[in-house]
Amino acid sequence: MRTGLLRSTLTLLLGGALAQLLPLLLGPWLTRIYTPAQFGQFAFIWAVASNLAVVACARYEFALPLETQGSRVRVLMALCLRVLLAVSLASVLLGLALAWWQQQGSALLLPMAVLAGGATQWLTMWATRAQRFQLLAIGRVLLYGGGALIQLALGLLDFGVWGLLLGPILAGLLTTALLARPAPAAGWLQLWRVPRDDLTAMARKHRDFPVLNTPHAFAGALQDSLAMLILAAWSGDAAAGYWALALRYLKAPAGLVGGALSQALYPRLVAAQSAAEAATLVRKLTFLLCLLALPLMLGLMLFGPALFTWVFGERWHDAGMLARGLAPYIALHFVASPLSVATMAWQQQAWALRLALVGQFLFVSGLALGLIWGGLWGAAWGVSVAMTLYFSWFFWALPRRAQAGAGVDADAEASGGLMA
Repeated sequence: MRTGLLRSTLTLLLGGALAQLLPLLLGPWLTRIYTPAQFGQFAFIWAVASNLAVVACARYEFALPLETQGSRVRVLMALCLRVLLAVSLASVLLGLALAWWQQQGSALLLPMAVLAGGATQWLTMWATRAQRFQLLAIGRVLLYGGGALIQLALGLLDFGVWGLLLGPILAGLLTTALLARPAPAAGWLQLWRVPRDDLTAMARKHRDFPVLNTPHAFAGALQDSLAMLILAAWSGDAAAGYWALALRYLKAPAGLVGGALSQALYPRLVAAQSAAEAATLVRKLTFLLCLLALPLMLGLMLFGPALFTWVFGERWHDAGMLARGLAPYIALHFVASPLSVATMAWQQQAWALRLALVGQFLFVSGLALGLIWGGLWGAAWGVSVAMTLYFSWFFWALPRRAQAGAGVDADAEASGGLMA
């Protein structure tokens, strides 16, 4: 298991490294083409789109690794497709409302952003279920690297905020087309012919994902939307742009390592022979990730402002000051990011939801109180202090949930099986 996890993770890390390399290399050009205010406007719309995209399939896609029979997988895929299209169509109204409220026509791209983001996440889990890690690695390069290249090209053509939005949307749609191969059994068109009764039964079988995991994921993404809204209202679009750029690049290591490791970790935790084995694996990964996160935090605290000024230009010095204050939070997020799939593997979504709601409250409270007491820099330190408390509890409690999850599974098996 350890050898397979390492090989899978390294494959995804290689693809992720290439995927992150292009945005990092193109970042200095993007920040010289687009203004902080444009980044702020883009960040708010994209945060709203991401908030919807993360739950666009009602999290049913995360049940794909739990299904082993081809006929059941086809029903689950059909269910994901229908939910995704419904959420994307519903977001049209929200896009119109945002365009009217902000007097910004680029908000009309919101439905396309939701569709691209939701489809990418859905088909990523489709490829993860089949453990097609090489395809996933290529998809990450196309998604992140291609998005940055399109943003650069459209920026040179003076598309403004539209260019920043169209970049990840078009890259997401291309990645979706890549991950759609191979098709499910009997082909994609057959997904429209799945009987309604089968869809209803499948929805009930995995109801914990929309009922418990969807609010969890939505709350997690909501903190970014609220942060952009609070910062823009308090300090203006430029401040929101500094915050967005800082988090975009500071969370890149977590996206690289966390995304690769979580995709490889999830099926391993599902297949673990015992709760003790799963808990031990999580503890070892937590320790290893902490060792990697410590130099990241120290480097940002010492050299953050100088590094951002040198890389992105003088007008982005304030983003570097934010990086210094956010360094503890970024380090802890780096550790926690790949471990979050454990609660789904252990059927502990209810516990994860309760804990996540506490975390979102602490994040927004730290941000708001920091703004009041110390302005933009106070907001960064406020988030770091609040989230240090939250993540410390999470790391202590998470391995202990493996045994609780094993108890749930044993009860289900004894009663005939909730998943039968």
